[in-house]
Amino acid sequence: MTIRAATDADIPGILAIWNPVIRDTAITFNPVEKSEADLAAMLAEKAAAGHGFLVAEDAGEILGFVTYGQFRGGVGYARTMEHTIILAPGAHGRGLGRALMAAIEDHARAGGAHSLFAGVSSGNPSGVAFHAAIGFREVVVLREVGWKFGQWYHLHVMQKFL
Repeated sequence: MTIRAATDADIPGILAIWNPVIRDTAITFNPVEKSEADLAAMLAEKAAAGHGFLVAEDAGEILGFVTYGQFRGGVGYARTMEHTIILAPGAHGRGLGRALMAAIEDHARAGGAHSLFAGVSSGNPSGVAFHAAIGFREVVVLREVGWKFGQWYHLHVMQKFL
């Protein structure tokens, strides 16, 4: 298994993981699937900003990805980042999430980031547990801020200092 920077060639593999999560789960509150053009633009924006977008690949198959960007706009937030990590269904429980997070934390730290945030849906309790296990601490729960599938979800905001 290799962790490396994502390229445009990875777009179909990333979308094959990301769009089912968008479409079928409450892990993300966004109901709009990403297109190849959306993801190509995102990869270019991340590269221009110096923010990482990494994939885990094994024998040509994308098993997961992680990326980050500035938490909020403006110079005052330039060292505070928020990340997204998603694994393919068969890739869970093999240490891949930890390896991706270690790589993105290193990337963010090298770029001058001071802390990394995770916004984890209450519809994803394993995501909350995963982040806690790798050193993130819950700083607030924003109650009933996400609406999907006809119901409200909380957002667990978790932070790790780099």
